[in-house]
Formats: sequence, C-alpha cells, structure tokens
Amino acid sequence: MHPRLTPVLSILICAASLLPVAGQIKPESKRLSIQDKFTALPYGSLSIGGFIGEKIDLCIDHRVMAQDIERLIAPFRLRNDEFWGFRSEFWGKWFTSAMLGYGYTPTPAHRTIIDKAVKELLLTQTADGYIGTYPDEHHLKDWDIWGRKYVLLGLLAYYDQVKDPKILDAAERVADHLILEAGPQSGVNLAETGWIGWKGLASSSVLEPVALLYQKTGKQKYLDFAEHIVQLWNKPNKLTPTGIRLVEEALNETPLWEMSGAPKAYEMMSCFEGLCELYRITGNHDYLKASQLLIQSIIRDEIMLVGSGSLAEIWCNGKMRQNDPMYQGLETCVTVTWMKYLYQMLRLTGESRYADQLEISLYNALLASQTPNGEWWSYYTGLMGERVPSHLQFPDVVMSCCVANGPRAMLLSPSWALMASADGIAVNLYAPMHGKFQSPGNQSFTLDISTRYPVTGKVEATLSIPRKERFSIHLRIPGWSRNTVITINGQRYRQKTVPGTYATLERVWSDQDKIEISFDMTSYVVDAPSGVPDAAIQRGPVVLAFDSRLVPFRHGVDVPPMYRYSFMKNKDRSIDVTLVENPPVKEIWMTFQVPVTDEAGMRHELPMCDYASAGNSWKEGNLFRVWIPQPFDFRHLYINNLGWRINVTDNAPRPEIPAMYQKEKDLQ
Repeated sequence: MHPRLTPVLSILICAASLLPVAGQIKPESKRLSIQDKFTALPYGSLSIGGFIGEKIDLCIDHRVMAQDIERLIAPFRLRNDEFWGFRSEFWGKWFTSAMLGYGYTPTPAHRTIIDKAVKELLLTQTADGYIGTYPDEHHLKDWDIWGRKYVLLGLLAYYDQVKDPKILDAAERVADHLILEAGPQSGVNLAETGWIGWKGLASSSVLEPVALLYQKTGKQKYLDFAEHIVQLWNKPNKLTPTGIRLVEEALNETPLWEMSGAPKAYEMMSCFEGLCELYRITGNHDYLKASQLLIQSIIRDEIMLVGSGSLAEIWCNGKMRQNDPMYQGLETCVTVTWMKYLYQMLRLTGESRYADQLEISLYNALLASQTPNGEWWSYYTGLMGERVPSHLQFPDVVMSCCVANGPRAMLLSPSWALMASADGIAVNLYAPMHGKFQSPGNQSFTLDISTRYPVTGKVEATLSIPRKERFSIHLRIPGWSRNTVITINGQRYRQKTVPGTYATLERVWSDQDKIEISFDMTSYVVDAPSGVPDAAIQRGPVVLAFDSRLVPFRHGVDVPPMYRYSFMKNKDRSIDVTLVENPPVKEIWMTFQVPVTDEAGMRHELPMCDYASAGNSWKEGNLFRVWIPQPFDFRHLYINNLGWRINVTDNAPRPEIPAMYQKEKDLQ
C-alpha cells in the first residue's frame, strides 16, 4: 500500500462522532421515491494518495482548515448588507467544504474547527429564526435568499455527520422564517426576488436545501415549499414576463443562451441540483429528464476541452468559441457547480459518462484553478494567458466567491472516486487509494489501488476480503480509452470493454485477488469546433498546453531557425508524444515531447505540459496556451497577435495572492 495511505490514529479516535444517533427521525430512505444507483462511501472510508491526494491534503490544510472563522461570522452579526451584498454566501460555501474535509480526515483538530464555526454562526440567529447578513428592511433583496441557501446547506452538512438535533432544529427555523416571508401564503413570488440581473435564478436555487430538509425531517411543509418553488418557474413575474420556465425549456432543449431566465451558468445549475433532490423525493420523471437534457445541452454547447464553461460567468455557446481570446472565461464557481451537478447525475443514474466528465474537469479546469500550495484559487481559468489569483470581492472577509467555492469540488473527489452499488462497488477515479467497503453479503473488505495514472495507463487493484463472496466490481472505462485491457489474477478478462461504459466484473472474489488494467493513453490532435485551423492535444483525460517556461521564445529573443510549425499527427489524428520522466521545471506535473514539422518538412520535438500545470508559477507571469494555430509561429504565439494585453518584459508587474491575505497568514 502507498505509504501516504497508512491509516491515521486520529481517524479511529473520531470515528464514533460519525455514527448515527439512536432514536432520531426515520431514515431518509423512507422518504425517497428514488434510490441512487451509486452512493458515496461512509466518511472516513477512503484515503487517496498520489498527485490528487496531495492536492486534496493541501486544500484541507492550507485553505479550508486555515480559514479565519471570525471574518466569515462578522457580517452575520452586523447584518448591514444592502445592494450587491453577498457576504452571506461565504460561511456556507466554506463550511460545506470544511465538512467534506472533516469527513475525509476526521481529526480532533478539525472537529474543533467545525464545532466552533457552527456555534458562532448560531449565536447570530434571531428570535424569528433568521440567519443572514441583511437588515430587516432589505430581506429578500439582492443576494439575501442566496445567502440563506448556503447557511442551510452548511447546517445540514454538519447534521449529516454529527447528528445533533439542535442543528437540525436551527436549520428548520431558518427555513420556516423564509417560508413565512416568501412561501405560498406570503404573497411573494420568490422567483422574482434577488438581484434583478439574474431573473430569480439565485433565489430559486434555495430549492436544494429545502428538498434536503424534507428528506431529513419528513415534514410536509418543506416538500410543499419545494414544489411551490418549481411551480413559480412557469408563472410570469416582473423580472421575466414568461417565467423562467427551467424545466419546460430544458425538456424542449432550448439553447442555454436563449432560455427565458438569465443564462447565468452557476445559478442555473444550482437550480437543477435542487431539482435532482426533488426528483429523489417525488419520482417525477420530468425532473430527471429535464436534468439529463440540460446536462446534455451543456456538454454539447458549452463545456470546453478542459472541462468547464462560461464567459463572464454566463453560457455563451462557448464550445464553439473556446479557441478565441476570452476575457473572464471559465469561472471557478462554474467549474465547481458543474462538477457537483455531474455528481448528482452519477449518483442517480450510475452512468459512466458523468464520471468521465468529472475526471476531465478535475484533471484540468479544477486543478488549474488552485494555487500550487492550496491556499488560494483563481476567479477565471482561461485557455491562454496567465494564471491570476482571484481578487478580493470583500476585503473585510478576505474572500471571493471562487476562493470559497473551489474547495467544494476538490473535496468532493473522494465521494465519487470509489462508490457503492446494490451489487458491489464502482471504481470511478484511478489514483493510489485505500478504500473500505461493506459487501452485499455484509462483510468488510478493502480495495487498494496502486498506479501513476494518468501519467501512465497502468492500474493495479488488490482485494482483501475475509471470505469468498460473489459480487460485482464496476470499472469505469473512459470514453477516450479506445483499447483497454483488463486481467484478473493474470488471466485476461474475456468480455469486450466498451469505451464510455463500465466493465462489470461479476465473480466470486477471494482474498488477494488482483485486477490489472491497461488504459490506452494515445494522444490525439483535436480540431477547434469553430472550424478555424486551430488545434489542441489531449492525452487520456489530460489536455496539453505550451508554457513559456518550457518554450521561452519572445519577440526578437531566441527565435528558432524555422518560424512556422505544425503538429505532426497520424492519419487517425493520433500524435506520438513522449513522456519526459524528469520534467525540467519542478512545478510542472507532466511534460511531454511533442513532434512537429517545420516549413521545410523537417521533424522537431517541442515540450508541452499538462494544462493544470501550465502557467502555475502564478507570481512569475509565465504564459501558456492550449489552442494553437496551425501552423504556428513562436514569434507571435505568446504575444499580442490575438489581442492579448500582456506585458512580457522582465520588469512587468506580476499577479499576486491578495496582500491582505498574505498579511493575515504572516500574523498567524
């Protein structure tokens, strides 16, 4: 087993705190019409090593558990938000990731942090149940309901693990107060509240915690409120004469940028996360079908090569435009919500295509958004230019929406990496891992995975189980792996592996059975969807990019003898890249030598790296680029030929993590 995966004593110390409390309300399953095909493992059941495990640990240690809690709580005490105030979202965004981090590493120190965060927040709850940052006269305006949504999500995340009935009661009081102000009997159309620009989407997304609250309490008033919110989507209001019609237009496959509501990517997907939870309760097939069709539209029209979308935070037919220079492209909040939405659909359907998309987003857009030491995040993550740390939206809180949100997707990874199914287990993420399971026959067993994936395509998994038992292991076969070979104890798996599906290995498993997988890591040249002669390279789930640290050509400096180059692709559009085992730049995870031809037809090799590492010096201002004109010219590749406004001189100012945050770290 990988040395990083050695069980930690503190996990055992805290395990009791994660057990359900006897005598509580009936199990959620009694209130659900639909059971998930795949479910996350119990908290504390999984350890991840390797590159992804390191990034998870850095996120927990340097961002989530290093948070100054007082800064997040202060706005709830002051309640002085008015126009454009959304400080109320920060506690809930941060806290939901803190609960994921605690569930992954439930140490006493982490328990102290989450307990303090909840205690301090509840001290701000008013007698009528309100927890928010707005004065009474500004309730329901701008981002007030949006903030209450995140308060509820945070409280419910704490209750899920700690099972303290006082926390559930506090969450109910928050919801009851909202129902009083904006429920069916209030005379208020919730879908026309909130900031006018996003046409009720932000407020409508409170559907998710309201549905979750019904799942946990079984109280009809919360289901009624949830259904009321969805019904409001089809009613005309002062912001949208036709209503935002989310379900109807998703079912009709209306282009996202033409939907009646605002095409705000983050808030729209948040509404559909709530719709997924409501589907679990009601079994209304239209809710599932609408969620599936919307996600198909997003993949078809918006998701770019690196697994995210949006321009200036809105849907924009971005898949066709992704090779253009983008100002404010690929917001981190969009990446996070996209991954959370995919996770919902993976749970509900058990379809591997959602895990495929999760993997691409994780290895590219998400990893690229986190600073190398895990302490900060970018606001936008483009496909060329520089990596720029997020600005501070509210200096008093020392936070931005994307810095608060990024860890939620990173720390969601253990939830979908290995999952349980009715007939066994599913392997969705290939990384060094140690997972603990309960078999269909109710015996405990473990699965240890050893691999360098996706650096290479070799994966080895070993089962440890007390007694022989028949069950299924579902192995995700990525859609990009055209030829996958599986062996069990050295014997080749005889059934055909189909890319984009699960290979279901159903057999009687014995102790120390070994599964070996060889994925096809062939690289391919991808043409720009817009039809212009631009190209990119994808190797497995990883997108490649040029980085000026590897190819340091600048105008008038170190210009190579031949100016124009083209990727040297084969007839099937594959390209024979070579992995560099010892990358020349230590901050870069993977480096490859890529064959190109010059104007004279001569072959050369040029270095490219994984997209997540491209530009990741952050403070040095190195430039990167994914989409490459064919042929390309290094005299212009990194400079202003496409309108970049980037100064690449040695004395150019470099982006930095906000100075106030650095000062806070120094004081600590």
